[in-house]
Amino acid sequence: MEAAIDWSMGSRAAALVDWSTAAETGRRVGGPGPRTPAADRARLREDLAELVPLGETLIGEFTGMRASGFRARPWVMSRGEWVGANLNGLQRLLEPLARRLVPEGATRSALRRKALGAQIGGLLGYVSRKVLGQYDVFLPPDDDGLLYFVGPNMIEVERRFSLPPRDFRFWVAVHEVTHLAQFGATSWLKPYLAQHVDAYLGTVQVDSREVLEQLKRAAEQIRAGADWRGPNGILLLMTEEQRALFTKMQALMALLEGHASFVMNGVAAGRVQDLDRMRRSLKERRRSGGVEKAFQRAIGLESKVAQYDIGQRFVRSVVDHAGMDGFNRVWEDEANLPTPQEIGDPARWVGRVVGS
Repeated sequence: MEAAIDWSMGSRAAALVDWSTAAETGRRVGGPGPRTPAADRARLREDLAELVPLGETLIGEFTGMRASGFRARPWVMSRGEWVGANLNGLQRLLEPLARRLVPEGATRSALRRKALGAQIGGLLGYVSRKVLGQYDVFLPPDDDGLLYFVGPNMIEVERRFSLPPRDFRFWVAVHEVTHLAQFGATSWLKPYLAQHVDAYLGTVQVDSREVLEQLKRAAEQIRAGADWRGPNGILLLMTEEQRALFTKMQALMALLEGHASFVMNGVAAGRVQDLDRMRRSLKERRRSGGVEKAFQRAIGLESKVAQYDIGQRFVRSVVDHAGMDGFNRVWEDEANLPTPQEIGDPARWVGRVVGS
């Protein structure tokens, strides 16, 4: 009998999750999206190949940021390809945690690996139907500058809301290229984010007694009147150390998403038609009700939308009071990042970092 070949290359994350099950489930849940003629798909690729570099130039002029590294370039992908790319990134990200959960020599049952794979794949499959573009922070160095655009979703939005395709593609592209500029112009930002993600994963408990203690503390807080709905429920399940890391990362995500939204609208102003209608269309697209709304709240999609709004208000307020140069001091050092309190009170950040 021929021996089975281990293609995991020593990955402990492969001992934790059945990634093939995750990919298959993600593709099935995501579905193919709308039927699109080959000529339309080719036009989308051609447009983004032109608009992404254009956006990179205009973002530099608008913000004064100059990114190092490879130039931005688009990958127009299917929903299944988006799921696969994110599973690859998640596998790399979970490797340190997997080495604690499944140390060398230990094993997990195939059933548990498949169950976890199905859960992860199902979640990513659902998100693959919503996302338009993505900058993947944790891509390998050789893929620096690569941006994801989910073709079926972009075409679906254009058709549903009768949006001018080229203008809409430019608008979305500027958002993702802005994320590339943020990390490309700020050498400390990616290591800073990776350090905090690793620190958070390092706090994840593998001792069942500790997990039970966390659940007990959460139950006591709920009985005392704590709000357990949405992201608040996640916070109740965290230790004090985890909460501090989580809120710090939430403030950073609000800054990054809010800045990208501010820039995409600033660069697009006067260059695209029906900018207000595009904004309204995406807002309408995000609306959901019933079970789907509850699910979005549970997985954090609602809080991500809130990040756009809170962060954009912060950026707009700082630029209004201190100018773009004053705002750009946020990229000079990690000490200049806004605290969770300052994100909601931009004047405090201006007073601390820019001065009067």
